Amino acid sequence: MTIELPVAEGRRVRRAFFSLLGAERRRVITGVVLHVAAAGASTAAPLLMGRMIDDLSAGASVGDIDRLALGLAAALLAALILTWAAGYTLNQIGELLSVRLRERFIDRCLRLPPHVAEQAGSGDLTTRSTVDVPEAGSLLRDTAPWVTTAILTSLVYIGAMAWTSPVLALTVLLAAPSISIGARWYLKRARSGYIDERRAESRMGETLAASSDGARTAELFELTRHRRRTGDEAIAAHWGATRYTLFLRSVYFLGLESSYVLPTAGVLLVGAVLYFDGAVSLGAVSACAVLSRQAMAPLNNLLMTIERVQRGLASLARVEGVGQTESDEPVQSGRAPTGGDVVLRDVRFTYPTGGEVLHGVDLAVPAGERLAVVGPSGAGKSTLARLIAGIDPPGSGSVALGGVDVASMPLEVRRRHVTLVTQEHHVFTATLRENLALAERDATDAELRDALATVGATWADDLDVELGGTARELDAASAQQIALARIILADPDVVILDEATAMLDPRAARDTERALAAVLEGRTVIGIAHRLHTAHDADRIAVVDGGEVAELGSHEELLARDGAYARLWQSWHGTAESSAT
Repeated sequence: MTIELPVAEGRRVRRAFFSLLGAERRRVITGVVLHVAAAGASTAAPLLMGRMIDDLSAGASVGDIDRLALGLAAALLAALILTWAAGYTLNQIGELLSVRLRERFIDRCLRLPPHVAEQAGSGDLTTRSTVDVPEAGSLLRDTAPWVTTAILTSLVYIGAMAWTSPVLALTVLLAAPSISIGARWYLKRARSGYIDERRAESRMGETLAASSDGARTAELFELTRHRRRTGDEAIAAHWGATRYTLFLRSVYFLGLESSYVLPTAGVLLVGAVLYFDGAVSLGAVSACAVLSRQAMAPLNNLLMTIERVQRGLASLARVEGVGQTESDEPVQSGRAPTGGDVVLRDVRFTYPTGGEVLHGVDLAVPAGERLAVVGPSGAGKSTLARLIAGIDPPGSGSVALGGVDVASMPLEVRRRHVTLVTQEHHVFTATLRENLALAERDATDAELRDALATVGATWADDLDVELGGTARELDAASAQQIALARIILADPDVVILDEATAMLDPRAARDTERALAAVLEGRTVIGIAHRLHTAHDADRIAVVDGGEVAELGSHEELLARDGAYARLWQSWHGTAESSAT
């Protein structure tokens, strides 16, 4: 079950774009001013060249020509220095903005509601982080500054043409009709085309990753052909979307290539007529011809850059869309929970792609009690654990911890008071000390070692050993021990264990559960029990069946009732004895 994260609308994208640029407004202004100054210095070269042509035609002295040549060389040197300074400044801006964009994206990903991050799937988030963030960063780093300077630079060159000959300056307009028509045609289709391309890429990544991760399962259930067909369909959809954007670029670029030579041709044709009529000098025609090329070069780059702008804006829309999920969080309460009692009232829950999983569950767990939740697969046990942990909000009803609605707690508060441990865990590419310190930054080495000893991590003798990535690889049991040690260090009021020891062998799991029982004494512990000996040790047992709490009581009480729990116990006990035999 996956959902697609939102894509930001145009207004939000523009606001984010200018907000990022505004953070470096001084450097942006400095870079633009330097580029305009460089363009001004560059215009001096063709103007001086035109003057030299006219002076040579008039019989000027060698000294006069030398002075003009020195002026031309000085103008070129000034343009070179100013262009370098402007480029250096704008590159600095671009790198800073790109870093800020990445930091914002990571921050928003970490703030995603857990259920949204899970349902979005790895394909969408991976594509947004590895493709969209760099593309949007390129928009900020390279494209936006150069678009601004290209416009201003072209205006400087056109202004120099108008100062030399207003009539010849009007030839720049010859390129306007074809450029306008081509740009309008392209812009009308580009944004949706690039967003569809990114969406197809996300789905392709999600499909291929799922097929790769589940290759053995697919082979076991003879689903290899089905997964291959699903992968082919995802690749074909991506290829179709990519081919469409390639078509857009091909048509657009072809129109540009045939348009930007028109002003220079117009200058030469119109200039020839005016020259032979005596309206302009040969130097003026020459200067305007060179200036027209200089004016169209940045304009041509600008129009070619529109393609990158559209790609960048589409990527920025997807990056900013991650932040829109923050508004979906419930109104947060400023109250902190008092105590570790858990109360569920008429809780109902439905997954987006299925029917109702929980049907009006009422359950009260006093502070300090150890409750085991048992029941058949698919009964709703793990869903119940996720609701208590605040990972999923209930569809209706309420889940309260210490008198405060769990869904309304700020994430930082919730993490300090309730923790869910499942089979899924993550070891970061860092030292063992850093992996454990995620739970408690101020923990001493002695506290870290005590936590590791409590969960039986006898292998962890060096806190500075590098884990994850290309460093030391841990097996599933060792990684799970790190997850359990984090719980001890975090010291929450409520601990929810959902198959937390499932990756350990039965003997190690039993030892770890006993150690945890001593450490967690005085806290509220809710354990999803798949091994019924865990339920036997609990204060009370809740039997979940068909999305409801069918039975509630101690091990002895439920056995005496001879109901659902008694049947589960007899079935498990018989299986355990058979396995022992």
